[in-house]
Amino acid sequence: MNKLTRLAPTGLVVLALALGGCTNASQEESNGPDAGGSASAAAGNNDALINSIKKDDAIAKLVPADIAKKGTLTNGAAANYAPAEFMDADGSTVIGYDVDYARAMGKLMGLNVTTTNADFPTLIPALGSKFDMSVSSFTITAERQKQINMVSYFKAGFGMAVRKGNPKKVSADSLCGFTVAVQTGTAQETAAGQKSKECTAAGKKAIDVLSYKSQSDAATNVVGGKADVAFADSMIIDYAIQKSNGALEPLGGMTDAALFGVATAKSDMPLARAIQAATQKLIDNGDMKKILASWGNENGLIAKSEINPAVK
Repeated sequence: MNKLTRLAPTGLVVLALALGGCTNASQEESNGPDAGGSASAAAGNNDALINSIKKDDAIAKLVPADIAKKGTLTNGAAANYAPAEFMDADGSTVIGYDVDYARAMGKLMGLNVTTTNADFPTLIPALGSKFDMSVSSFTITAERQKQINMVSYFKAGFGMAVRKGNPKKVSADSLCGFTVAVQTGTAQETAAGQKSKECTAAGKKAIDVLSYKSQSDAATNVVGGKADVAFADSMIIDYAIQKSNGALEPLGGMTDAALFGVATAKSDMPLARAIQAATQKLIDNGDMKKILASWGNENGLIAKSEINPAVK
């Protein structure tokens, strides 16, 4: 399926590639931060790491003069997609691996970074005016690249999890006859329904699709044995596994992988270059890996950051 497109408010995912929304192969705009446990800042406290990062003069020189002068890089994010970006327990602070990554970039540029919560469809129109950039799980698509610059920093796809030890002996290659837990309105709910039709067409047992309002409910019911498999975006599954205290394990690997990108105004290529340089340094020196691993998403690490990479 075509990944990472956040659009209408119904779940974590949509299949469409509209520019008004985006994110991962499954994100439509989730209303809840949970992914198999209650979200909390404790999942990824990277303050010490970020505070240790020093300004890189070569990267700082790439920053546009107006941004360098104000000393702050403004970031917009739709804070409803844990563990990438979501609201902390205080109800006002945006946290997540995207936020930590943005802060780390800012340190290399010699800038403070402020992240403001905003509705997903408003993020792209606000670039260059209200926000300098948006780090908010945007899937990189050719359609988006016509209107904005996108700097790759992460990859994600579909993922599955089962109870520790896979007691039902679920195969990653076929879910026929098993009970699959999904979040309502996600791409995975659609995909599971399609797979079930394929099962019955082949003379096999249908998939019993259990749809839940939140991803945490889906994961909880796998842990409790009501469902055999949790099916969601790979970053959501990875986070659910981390939060399950050993009760869940991955089934198979990531599928339908796609790149995520930092969005900047099409007219602001200098900022895109500064973001790409900072991102590549974080990848090369291992800081990006540490940030992602602290949120259970090391699998999303990429080796090379590019500005407007070619996509299918």
